[in-house]
Amino acid sequence: MIEEINLSNSQLLSIANDFKEKIKTGLKTDSTEIKALPTYIHPKKNELKGEAVVFDLGGTNFRAAVVSVGNDIVIKEMVEKDITEMKISGYSQTDLYQSQLEIIRKLNIPKGLPVGYCFSYPAKSLFNGDAELIKWVKGVSIEDMEGHAVGKPLIDYLNENSDFDFREITVVNDTIASLFSGLMNTGFDAYVGLIVGTGTNMSTFYPSENIPKLNELKKWIGETPVNLESGNFFPPHLSKFDAVVDQNSNSLGAQRFEKAVSGMYLGSVFREAVSDKNSYRNLDAAGLTNMIKNPADHKKEHIELAYRIYERSAKLVAASLAGLIESLHEVNPSIKRIQILAEGSLFWSELNEGQAGYSKIVAGCLDELLSEIELGTKEVVFSKVSNANLIGAAIAALSK
Repeated sequence: MIEEINLSNSQLLSIANDFKEKIKTGLKTDSTEIKALPTYIHPKKNELKGEAVVFDLGGTNFRAAVVSVGNDIVIKEMVEKDITEMKISGYSQTDLYQSQLEIIRKLNIPKGLPVGYCFSYPAKSLFNGDAELIKWVKGVSIEDMEGHAVGKPLIDYLNENSDFDFREITVVNDTIASLFSGLMNTGFDAYVGLIVGTGTNMSTFYPSENIPKLNELKKWIGETPVNLESGNFFPPHLSKFDAVVDQNSNSLGAQRFEKAVSGMYLGSVFREAVSDKNSYRNLDAAGLTNMIKNPADHKKEHIELAYRIYERSAKLVAASLAGLIESLHEVNPSIKRIQILAEGSLFWSELNEGQAGYSKIVAGCLDELLSEIELGTKEVVFSKVSNANLIGAAIAALSK
């Protein structure tokens, strides 16, 4: 079992190179494995002031807040609710909007504020600031929403069913929101947004001239935020257990990287690798981490397997980051300092004293891989910002 899970550095370098090449393809052509979706917002890095109402729809929670941006960023009000009901079969678009309205109503929202919507699902950015849902992931499958705008229908519903009068909405992916929030930390040559939680994804900035599929859009130039949708990456060297997890999913052939890395699927990989599947029926990443932290409660071989799956997830993230950094280097070799604004409970999870937690495994493995591809002089800093999704969505709304 363990041999199937372990990855050598040569395999990780192969994964990094494959990821880099697929980014290059995604920047040239639409609808490829790495979608590399441009976001048509130039975030204002300086002298940005104002207030915005922001919504944040993730894999398990929905949040709404009023955010003030200026010399300091202040979350003036915030409300949230568990929204795992989205994953129930038959859950409708109206059900979603009504559930969101119930929580938004709890805010005291000043009239006339722009709306920023952090939407944590694959969506194509539109020039008017909205976004079009490409595909539901994370176990969600609400009918009649894929292929349609997600922002305007929501504010139309809110306005029609309440006293709200929302007029403008700007929709960004959660990795783009993280990317934008990271701009508060100055002094870096490149920025990356990273999510490793229920799902996984990455984003960064590319100059428009290095995004060939934008060549015909003469009105758009400059640094362009790009949502890679890296969860759909199909890396080499996955195990037979990953193949079974994919076969048993409701998205056969898609999101293979996410199914090997993210919190939603790590328990499934573990179950497929052990004979006693029934004892771990509801295991998720948090449960996997708790197993590792409480070895006396489980079989020794199960603890070892749990750790190797956890470690492999971190190393796969490191390999993909190495590929992305090499891609950024090819565009601009003068890049020296790179910030990775990381979000997600899995990424920042810790183990027992003396054991490297997830972020440390990623950082250590990434250092090794960058040295192997002769990019070891790059300084990579992993950062964390509280409420990054809310802050990034506010920056997007106020920059539009």
